[in-house]
Amino acid sequence: MPPLITRAEALRLGGLTDRAEIEALVERAWNARVERFADATDMCSLVNAKSGGCAEDCGFCAQSRFAEAETPMHAMMSAEQILEHARAAEAAGAHRFCMVTQGQGLSKRDFEAVLEGARLVAEHTNLKRCASIGHMSTKRARQLKEAGIQRVHHNVETARSYYPEVSSTVQYDGRLRTIDAVREAGLETCVGGILNLGETPEQRVEMAFELATIDPTSVPINLLNPRPGTKFGDRDFMDPWEAVKWIAIFRLILPEALFRLCGGRTENLGDLQRLAVRAGINGVMLGNFLTTLGNLPEEDHAMFREHGLNVAPQPDNGSNPRPDNRAGWLEGETPDVVSAHLDAAAPALEVTLWDPSKQLRYRRKSSVPPRPDGSPNRGLAPAA
Repeated sequence: MPPLITRAEALRLGGLTDRAEIEALVERAWNARVERFADATDMCSLVNAKSGGCAEDCGFCAQSRFAEAETPMHAMMSAEQILEHARAAEAAGAHRFCMVTQGQGLSKRDFEAVLEGARLVAEHTNLKRCASIGHMSTKRARQLKEAGIQRVHHNVETARSYYPEVSSTVQYDGRLRTIDAVREAGLETCVGGILNLGETPEQRVEMAFELATIDPTSVPINLLNPRPGTKFGDRDFMDPWEAVKWIAIFRLILPEALFRLCGGRTENLGDLQRLAVRAGINGVMLGNFLTTLGNLPEEDHAMFREHGLNVAPQPDNGSNPRPDNRAGWLEGETPDVVSAHLDAAAPALEVTLWDPSKQLRYRRKSSVPPRPDGSPNRGLAPAA
């Protein structure tokens, strides 16, 4: 579906500062969301299946070897460990589960672990399955689909015109090639970016319309959580009203996409997370993020229920990869889809979502190479 507003109107709305006018914009975005998705939600949870030591220079990421921050580390999880986290995500009320790894590609061994993890999640849970594993060929994308993955996440991060400030080792066109490979394999696409990297309002509009051209199924909205020791580590948090305003603008430019509020939402939005949901959000990243903590799942569920939205699991979570287009709603009480997968004789499942505060270890660096683009790393000094 084409955007509901023009570039010129988007830029005009981006200049709003009066809170009453922003609230009116939010209501406009809410109406567009409800018209297309009614009360449906799409709650995702993730596991950081492999972390740290990334060879790329993305300026927002503490996992980069060019960041002066301590590196969050852990080796590739086994398929069984991935399944354990998926079961916990399902028990916490997630509709879908994303397996995430660092870097722009996986070794054959690590890729096989993701494939086997996807098979186990498909067999033993009612979750929809997603993967975020960097660049890939159409061949690998097809292997993911055969293993049970339904959607692949691969961000553009920012507008093309600002992208050189974000990364010099990962090319914008390379990201588009991966997105094309995913689509060619018959998988859904999840493509978004990060706000507040230093881009101008014009570049935010540019990014939104670039996303409209890509036409992804899902659009994750991240708000920069400045990590000390990264290129963007000295930036301030985004003003929460500014963030809400731009979420609403993006919704009007991408009316048919599933919008998910992801990284940085707790730090940047605080109590305005509820208003951000009304700005057109379909779901959130439930629980924690790759290296930082999020809301409690019950807090997120309550936030959506306050708006009259249905967060209950549905029986077709696994069979229909786009829940907001499911044919109909259950009548009466929603069955407990978690207990159906548990053996009554087995010990009760300990619900432990991915927890970066407990499951990551941090490695101090003795030296940090200069950034390939010549820009300084800001924040912490290198470890002695």
